[in-house]
Amino acid sequence: MSEGRVLVVEDDPQMQRLMESQLTMRGYSVQVVTGGQEALLAAAEQEPDLILLDITLPGMDGLDVCRQLREWSSVPVILVTAADTPQTKIKALELGGDDYLTKPFHMGELVARMRAVLRRTLPAVPGNPILEVDALRIDLMRREVRCNGELVHLTKIEFDLLRELVTQADKVLTYAHLLETIWGPGYHDIRPVHVHICNLRRKLEPGPTGPRHILAIPGVGYRFRWRD
Repeated sequence: MSEGRVLVVEDDPQMQRLMESQLTMRGYSVQVVTGGQEALLAAAEQEPDLILLDITLPGMDGLDVCRQLREWSSVPVILVTAADTPQTKIKALELGGDDYLTKPFHMGELVARMRAVLRRTLPAVPGNPILEVDALRIDLMRREVRCNGELVHLTKIEFDLLRELVTQADKVLTYAHLLETIWGPGYHDIRPVHVHICNLRRKLEPGPTGPRHILAIPGVGYRFRWRD
């Protein structure tokens, strides 16, 4: 099982190779990009579990990437850079970075910081971390979903939405609640909610009779029906 999906934003080829090989060896799925615009695109398309972001990048620097990223995503970000001034660290954290690591660093320290950030940013699991209903088996701790015994690939946002729905099963969750919980405060466009719910239904409720568990409450939000 993968330890998680990591997006590495780094323009130095030697550092790219080092981080990709070391993180892959430790069980992470790694994607490497070299620039700020590529980073924003990859973050939107691939929905990584964590981003390792160099500050000194060609064109758009890492601080601008972090600032723009925080307008629509709460993905954990660790800034990695050779700059070691207090002012740079403060600005990086104020712009939404979750941690800061100065080059050169020991790979063991980087991995430890990654795990610590992920522990802090993952929501607490209430009650039983494994939930089963009909053909679905949802492992909240491992972030793993199976349908009829087959592993189902969900994006980070899809899983986060499912997690929010199933941990509050039979309760109507409004669009506003889902947007604030999954996308963060200040996000008001409900279209992404509909798109990701549609994807969840397609992956988890393939029956011809329509959704059985993920139910729409028109004009209000969605509800996860635990049992009929």
